[in-house]
This record gives sequence, structure tokens and C-alpha cells, in this order.
Amino acid sequence: MDRRLCLITGASAGIGAEFARQYAALGWDIALTARREDRLKELASELEQKYGVHTISIAQDLARANSADKIIAALSVQGRHVDALVNNAGYGLPGTFFNTSWKSQAEFIRVLYTAPIELAHKVLPGMADRGYGRIINVASLAGYAAGSNGHTLYASVKSGLIKFSESLNAECDAFEGADIHCTALCPGFTYSEFHDVNGTREQMDKMSKRMWMDAAPVVKAGIDAVNRGQPVVVPGLVNKSLATLTRIMPEPIGRAIMRRQSRTIRRQD
Repeated sequence: MDRRLCLITGASAGIGAEFARQYAALGWDIALTARREDRLKELASELEQKYGVHTISIAQDLARANSADKIIAALSVQGRHVDALVNNAGYGLPGTFFNTSWKSQAEFIRVLYTAPIELAHKVLPGMADRGYGRIINVASLAGYAAGSNGHTLYASVKSGLIKFSESLNAECDAFEGADIHCTALCPGFTYSEFHDVNGTREQMDKMSKRMWMDAAPVVKAGIDAVNRGQPVVVPGLVNKSLATLTRIMPEPIGRAIMRRQSRTIRRQD
């Protein structure tokens, strides 16, 4: 096919679904993957009817060790390769490190860190061969913040994605004559199902509306940034200000603020 293909993980709702809509609006074919097959089919139908693109729906759980291979194989069967990868799948794991099981923590690391890196590793050689590729890793403003009491690995994983994206983008710059870029997209609070799923919606509803962004401008910022080769992007003026503040604030002050805020933005039970 002449159209390029964008693979989006966690595509069934929120930021992932918005990535699908915006890439489809740009004329890309879309491969959607998530656990909820009914949601994927519903979104695929919307994209095909509205934008006239081809869609591929792949129901897959990234917590499984062979999930990346199965996704790539499902595309290969249809004769397709990945021109853009959006690693968006993720969730918040409530509770502290002590009151959650290792199985839950291991699955969290797999879905939010290992699987995105594995997918990038598997699609990058083809991108290099074709001289074109885009990789967007959906990180978080939390990757800049001090560690919190509760949701223990979230900030560390997102920080890791930021550094990975910076390194991978630098390596892609070394591909002579290739148009390949990797970007870490670091949104702050974004309207989606994220906080409903992890049980923090009540706390989130108490926050100022100025702290929140719709998914559409967040996604556009990510697409624009990766197209211009920007390794990290923080969308929104408030989020940019907070990211800057965390970098210049003395670390003890940042940790003290996070300790107080943890009761509001993190579930510790």
C-alpha cells in the first residue's frame, strides 16, 4: 500500500484514540492495539468511515512476554510494516510498593517500560532500511517530579522513557540521510479514563481546571515535535512551567512538596 502505517498501543481510549484520529486525519493507515477488542473495532470503524483509511485491530495484552512479537507478526501477515510507533499503553498502579504484589509491579514495568522499548527495538531496523520512521513514547510530567508516596514506579518508569527517547533520538540522528526521530511526549493531567481506572477520579476532580488539558492539543504537540526531531516535548504552558520549576527547584523542597501532594494525587491504600 502507498499509505504509511502508524501502530498505536493503548489505542482503545483517551490519548491513544486521539493519536489514531489525528494520524488518520493526516492520511495514515492505522494499526490499533489494546486489550479491549470491542473498543478497537468501534474506533476502527469510525476511522475508516470518517477518513477513508485502512485499519488493523490487534487485541493484545502487553503484560504478556510475547505480545510485541505477536503484534509485529499480525502486521506482517497483512504485508504491512510500521512507519510510526506510538507507545501509549499505560495505567497507574495504586497503592504503595509494600502493599502491592510483585506480579502487579512486574506487569506494570512490562506494560509501561519493557514493551515500549521492545517494540521500538523491533521496528527500528525496518525504519532504518526505508530511511523513515517516527517513534513517540508517551511519558509524563511525572518523569520530572520527585518520587511520590504511592504509585511507586510511575515516576521512575516515565523518567526512564524520557531518557530512553533522548538517547534513541540521538542515535537516529546518526543515521546518515535518514528521516527517523524519537520523541518523549510528557503530558500533565489530561482528560481521559486514566484516573477512573486507577480509582483517583474523586481526588482529581478537586484540582483546578487550569491543570488539565484535552487530549487533542497534547497529541498534536507530540506529532509536531517528532516531525521536527525534538527529543522531548511538554505540552501546555502550565506543564512547561512546572517542568522548568522542577529542574531549578532545590531537590529537598521538591520532595517536601511531593510528600504533601501525594495525599491528593496518589492512592496509597
